[in-house]
Amino acid sequence: MEIGQHRVLDALPVMIWIALPDGQAHFVNQRWSEYTGQSLEQVRISGWEVAIDPEDLPKLLERWRSILASGGPGEMEARMRRADGEYRWFAIHCSPVFDEVGRIREWYVTSTDINQSKDAEETLRQRELKLASAELELQQKALRQSDRDFQLIVDSIPALAWAARSDGAVEFFNQNFLDYLGTTATEAQGWGWIAGVHPEDVSGLTSALLTILASEQSGEAEARLRGSDGEYRWFLTQAYPYRGDSGNVVKWYGTIIDIEERKRANETLQAKGRNLGLIVNTIPVMAWSARADGSAEFFNQHYLYYVGLSMGTEDWEPTTELSEYWDLTASVHPDDADSLESTLQAIFASGQPGETEARLRRFDGEYRWFLFRVNPLRDETGNIIKWYGTNTDIHDRKRAEDALRRSEAFLAEGQYLAGMGNMSWHVATGKVTWSEPLYRIFEFKPGTVVTLERIASRVHPEDMDLISDMTEKATRGESNFECQHRIVLPDNSVKHLHLTAHLARSDSGQIEYIGAVLDITQRQRSEEALEKIRSELAQATRIMSMGALTASIAHEVNQPLSGIVTNASTCLRMLAADPPNVDGARETARRTIRDGNRAADVIARLRSLFGKRDAVVEPVDLNEAAVEVIALFAGDLQRNRVLLHTKFSDGLPLVGGDRVQLQQVIMNLLRNAADAMISVHDRPRLVVVGTKPSEDGDVHLFVRDVGVGFDLHGEERLFEAFYTTKAEGMGIGLSVSRSIIESHGGHLWAKANDGPGATFSFSIHEYLLEEGPVHPSGMRSALPASSAAIQRGFS
Repeated sequence: MEIGQHRVLDALPVMIWIALPDGQAHFVNQRWSEYTGQSLEQVRISGWEVAIDPEDLPKLLERWRSILASGGPGEMEARMRRADGEYRWFAIHCSPVFDEVGRIREWYVTSTDINQSKDAEETLRQRELKLASAELELQQKALRQSDRDFQLIVDSIPALAWAARSDGAVEFFNQNFLDYLGTTATEAQGWGWIAGVHPEDVSGLTSALLTILASEQSGEAEARLRGSDGEYRWFLTQAYPYRGDSGNVVKWYGTIIDIEERKRANETLQAKGRNLGLIVNTIPVMAWSARADGSAEFFNQHYLYYVGLSMGTEDWEPTTELSEYWDLTASVHPDDADSLESTLQAIFASGQPGETEARLRRFDGEYRWFLFRVNPLRDETGNIIKWYGTNTDIHDRKRAEDALRRSEAFLAEGQYLAGMGNMSWHVATGKVTWSEPLYRIFEFKPGTVVTLERIASRVHPEDMDLISDMTEKATRGESNFECQHRIVLPDNSVKHLHLTAHLARSDSGQIEYIGAVLDITQRQRSEEALEKIRSELAQATRIMSMGALTASIAHEVNQPLSGIVTNASTCLRMLAADPPNVDGARETARRTIRDGNRAADVIARLRSLFGKRDAVVEPVDLNEAAVEVIALFAGDLQRNRVLLHTKFSDGLPLVGGDRVQLQQVIMNLLRNAADAMISVHDRPRLVVVGTKPSEDGDVHLFVRDVGVGFDLHGEERLFEAFYTTKAEGMGIGLSVSRSIIESHGGHLWAKANDGPGATFSFSIHEYLLEEGPVHPSGMRSALPASSAAIQRGFS
């Protein structure tokens, strides 16, 4: 069945209208009517001009009359009113259709939404005006910095941008411009960039630019530019003058927009006239049609190119045989095929427009998300005779939506786990907005209207002065403030909170504070408990003798005790949650038992070490042992803002030794590395822990930091008992660590880095089933795999 031209134009997802040779519209397609809210009858009565912004209409009519008089294609820009009253910028392209004797029969006009492009151009123009204004006010040093900032901004704009002197000589190109031409800024300076213009367009472009310069008004011109690959593409050059205080043009700024596809579309429309098949192929969307029963009939060139079926000619159209081996679900991701087919069948059965989403395989094998939209075409009796559809790439949007959902979920979960909530306070109105976690922290009923008075009713009496001081600071408009205070809950229990807030002003200039409240009750209790333990340990140390065994136990048992306190505090917080996290509490209880046993093992094995009694020699995976220590010490590293990287070698042999004692050595080296970077503020605090095999068969572990390092003359003194470089150090950690490593038949040493910091390393023999001699400390060691000396240093 032959389909009427107007019905096909109605099915196209493009705003199209047709005018008589005198410019009067006699047809508008459905897209045009839906957008403007004007029917064809209304347009014939009132004219298409009613949809144009009154401010743009005079200039548009003048341009329209000029195009009609020229008899050739042209383009215009104007704001068009949407049905809801909103105006948006459109590029209006006009092309004549001639009859057999060369007379204009009709004008075909398409309208393309360029509102975002206009906004981007306006943003760029405003930014450039600000930069130009700053050029006159800042000193030379500030000007150079501003130019660098401008360079970075303009280089980031996804368009070709340039700036020229008042005489038109270009003195600046953004990086996209230079990358496209494949030239340097020096070669393109002045009028050197003209070398990239197509020889046939040089004269016309130069003349147009000189005319614009002479008029001192904004203007535009078209020409073909050669890319770095040698291919010429059509570009639209737009130039805008910048005037100084005297009103004279002091600079020109411009953008160059790729209009290759638009030019091709206009040329195709002009050359082929009413050949609608080629019009559809020109539209830069993936379009297709199906028969009334839903079987595929036509795919436009963009669709075929995307899926890899293009035959390499511009005017090729798929034959009817294509539907015998290709349908609408071909190239669809296997996980989406069934859902897409069932949804399309449901749409076809309903006879109504519809849409769905699915992933479509590109010719290179990559799957991307697309939005499938379907519209029916009906005959005069209302029967569906065809279906038209488009596929729109929404892959980036889907990824952004997924990332946003994950971010929101992570934020909500992170706030819950951290005992933290967000809030805002509008100072003028006193309105307070809370996130859901804050209701739990303050034990307010969700949805309760929160006021400053209600918050103050929870504040501990001794901390009311802190809240009053904070309120006064906010009233004065101070930019940032924070405080730690307590609140008293209805059951008389006390929570410790940490509030941080910063100033934000609304568009109307009113003051609003955005803040976060962190429940630090458990941390406070842990710190108090830890401080108590440290105090008791210090008292015990002063009372006990300074013998090596006692000092070693006091030093090495501190970390397991800290782990016990931390796990116990975590367990209490999980049990206090609503509802209680029993599984998490049970797991932290297990960790508490593990750390208690570990502390007991430390004491027993250190006594064995110094008492010259046999210790257990067992196969130990040094990578695994180091990972366990890192997990235990991760909290301290985070609090000290230390970044930790690991470089563990795969396939390392097991070493022979006491697992707990080796882990104590790793823990001591890791703690020393973190302490060495406490005063570092000019670079990242980075610790690298790694392992590798030695040439003599031993296994080598190292801890590298970027801290303050040590004096090369005092390198050997580092391992002496009671020698320390830390203000609060005991001076026994490295001494005990070397004793442990040497009792295992290994070696511990230190080396200054080429840059900042130091590297501490030790090597241990490979574990062998055959037992070796007893070391002086009593540690029974496996025979070494090689008797060669331990290799020192790192590659």
